[in-house]
Amino acid sequence: MSFAPDKDPNAGDAAACDAIELMIVPRSVDLGGFSVRRALPHSKRRMVGPFIFFDHFGPAEFKSGQGIDVRPHPHIGLATVTFLFDGEIMHRDSLGTAVPIRPGEVNWMTAGRGIVHSERTAPERRMGGEPLHGLQCWVALPANDEEIEPGFAHVGSAELPIVTDNGRTVRVVAGSLLGARSPVPTLWDTLFAEATLAAGSTIPFDATTEERALYVVDGEIDIAGDKFSPGRLLIFRPGDAITVTAVSDARIVLVGGAAMDGPRHIWWNFVSSRKERIEQAKADWRAGRFDSVPGDESEFIPLPE
Repeated sequence: MSFAPDKDPNAGDAAACDAIELMIVPRSVDLGGFSVRRALPHSKRRMVGPFIFFDHFGPAEFKSGQGIDVRPHPHIGLATVTFLFDGEIMHRDSLGTAVPIRPGEVNWMTAGRGIVHSERTAPERRMGGEPLHGLQCWVALPANDEEIEPGFAHVGSAELPIVTDNGRTVRVVAGSLLGARSPVPTLWDTLFAEATLAAGSTIPFDATTEERALYVVDGEIDIAGDKFSPGRLLIFRPGDAITVTAVSDARIVLVGGAAMDGPRHIWWNFVSSRKERIEQAKADWRAGRFDSVPGDESEFIPLPE
């Protein structure tokens, strides 16, 4: 998706749990017909591990004939990670990729030196209205890999490991958790997992991941006696073992990884360790030097002024 910065809202409840370094209340952004809650980047925390962007979109229900239409736009220096809870998005990119993503699957698009993509609801999915609910995150690439060749990986739901026991179902999208490892290749130590928890069930979030965060999608959770409602990104202090208890049936997402190898600059859809590289990307998009998206060439998102 495409990024435009906005002001962070004031936090609601104070983060009372000692293990929590920061609680982020996402800011709401309108992306043309549906709202997005953007938790990262935040004024008080730019990244968690390699994660430099965290969007929660929906749940939305489009009327008949409508859908998502994110026109072709460019990226550099990052990988986009798209994961759906409901609905379907057709992904197309300048590599010639054209693949739908559905719930439980993952699209991992590595921009590297530059890629262009679009995200739309397919015409046949617009006939009777269409739900949409999911996440899109960006992970920064290691400084030595920022200019690699672009690439795209689609991993089906059957390929992602699932751990089911004691009232919890955990899908490991990237990295490893609870003894299961995802087949998704990453260039940096990265964790991304979705967990659905029955009321009363628990899940540990140990300290083997250097930088960790938890996002509450649905339901209510308890950590050390403090309760947290949906739409909160909890960033944990390093070194503390965490146990999450579901107060009600809940869905959470665990993300993190090793601390990045230096700060990153982010402007619009560009991420880089070097400001001059972002300036070059801006000039390249303005001048039409990025590749086009086969099958979606008639529109594009202009460079913001």
